[in-house]
Amino acid sequence: MPRPILDEASIHCAIREKIANHHQSIVREVLAAIELNPVVVVGMGMNPMPKKARKALIAAGVEHKYLEYGNYFNNWRRRNALKMWTGWSSFPMVFVNGVLVGGADDLFELINSGELKKLLSSL
Repeated sequence: MPRPILDEASIHCAIREKIANHHQSIVREVLAAIELNPVVVVGMGMNPMPKKARKALIAAGVEHKYLEYGNYFNNWRRRNALKMWTGWSSFPMVFVNGVLVGGADDLFELINSGELKKLLSSL
């Protein structure tokens, strides 16, 4: 069953714009990076998983763009906009060819299976 998303008709018209514009600058930054780079990793400081994901990409010889937004103590409201936008609840968020492929563990599976190379060669 897909993740339920509140239908726009269930959101009062007076707050729709407020929701739509909630920290959209961070979403636009990530979108711009995705447009320019085949692989984008979005992370946060003090979280070991973005660092592990980046190390795995480097070991696999895959260039990537890294965006870091704060740490556990700051910028959580901005990062929350990314979670609302993607539906992905943790960091890192890894994008390949503009598609969210998951987090670090999902990236490791793509690398180990050879699927990441296939995705990147389909450009």
